Amino acid sequence: MTASAISPAAVERFAAAERALFLARNPKSVALAERARHSLYGGVPMHWMADWSTPVPLFVERAKGARFYDVDGHEYIDFCLGDTGSMFGHSPDPIAKAIAEQGHNGLTTMLPGEDAVVCGELLAARFGLPFWQVTATATDSNRYVLRWARAITQRKTLLVFDGCYHGTVDDVMVRHRDGQTVARSGLVGQAYDLTQYSRSIPFNDVAALEAALAQGDVCALLCEPAMTNIGMVLPEPGFMQQCRELTRKYGSLLIIDETHTISTDIGGCTKLWDLEPDFFVVGKPIAGGVPCGIFGCSAAMAEAMTEARKRSSEGSHGHGHSGMGTTLSANALAMHCMRANLEQVMTPAAYAHMLPLAARLAAGFRRLIGKHALKWSVTELGARCEFQFCATAPRTGAEAEAAFHDELQMALHLYLINRGILITPFHNMTLCCPSTTEQDVDQLIGMLDQALTELLAIPGARE
Repeated sequence: MTASAISPAAVERFAAAERALFLARNPKSVALAERARHSLYGGVPMHWMADWSTPVPLFVERAKGARFYDVDGHEYIDFCLGDTGSMFGHSPDPIAKAIAEQGHNGLTTMLPGEDAVVCGELLAARFGLPFWQVTATATDSNRYVLRWARAITQRKTLLVFDGCYHGTVDDVMVRHRDGQTVARSGLVGQAYDLTQYSRSIPFNDVAALEAALAQGDVCALLCEPAMTNIGMVLPEPGFMQQCRELTRKYGSLLIIDETHTISTDIGGCTKLWDLEPDFFVVGKPIAGGVPCGIFGCSAAMAEAMTEARKRSSEGSHGHGHSGMGTTLSANALAMHCMRANLEQVMTPAAYAHMLPLAARLAAGFRRLIGKHALKWSVTELGARCEFQFCATAPRTGAEAEAAFHDELQMALHLYLINRGILITPFHNMTLCCPSTTEQDVDQLIGMLDQALTELLAIPGARE
């Protein structure tokens, strides 16, 4: 039996009709897909853009607020929002203005401006960590912080949670299987054994956490305060506090990656739950959709970083190379947009609008699950929520993964796309932004209700 208790045969019948409908509705996307396959690998500029539920890629013409428009003229309510990259909506007016302003004043110079100083002050005030660095992506931030952690502690092993997501950092591409750390499946071109210096344990497992840290070789625990990529998994009460206490006990650092969970509160879970990390990372949404990442550190870490730099330079000649930074890091355009985002977009008023809408959406999902007598559950955190194909919310990444029914998920997503609604691919997560309305939320609930009604009416749909 599938995790969802929906028959694969019924799902395929349902999905086939939706694929045919998509192709009929989107002739321009179909034509562009055919054209693109001759010049773009996989027909898309980044290969995973072909992994959506649509039979060919959906080509976008423009986006604004909580909506985007495809090349065939269809309008969509967007609950994906660039998987958080446009967490505050597409092209917020202050960001559009900042792009135009900086476009006339230089895009990148390898030198700081006043915007950088203002951003550092705003980040320190908001997140409670005194010192900041700016990168091009959250992946870069995590990669650089890991270098710092290894240099500071003079330990090599990184600890992560099974099913984690921290961008494309090599060291995090591991899973926990049968008590062992193994390389993540599907990893392309990996040249060395990641398990030598990376360790993966289940989320919400305090005993496993302490056992991993007690070995005395862990430079840092890199974690999201709530898992968001394997399917949403919330920490059990007190678990994140245990992470902080146990890392301190065993001399390891705590790195909190809030690239997704920043949708929870203006200071993230870090401020909301008083997590006191040594390092803090945010990426995609921090500059309003312009590529940018940041990491902050405590005063103690800033001192330790200085000492680590001294150690690495002893006996060397000429300019040192830290292995961190790109020439586009902290470029003038990103800094100007980050300042506008922090001052005018990523505000308490924005969160006050987003959070109740997500709660409304989660309540609607629960009503549908009850109405259709499905043994599914709903997980919510801040402006984000997700329906999952399991009776109770998962506690670990493995439990979340066990609830996957990929074909059903993709069929439901395609049904919604064909009716002008987009949610996050790969699982059933949604995100509300400051431009989302109650009517948008109700429309998603109504369309999902319609999809389930049609699917469950297929003979033999329930297993």
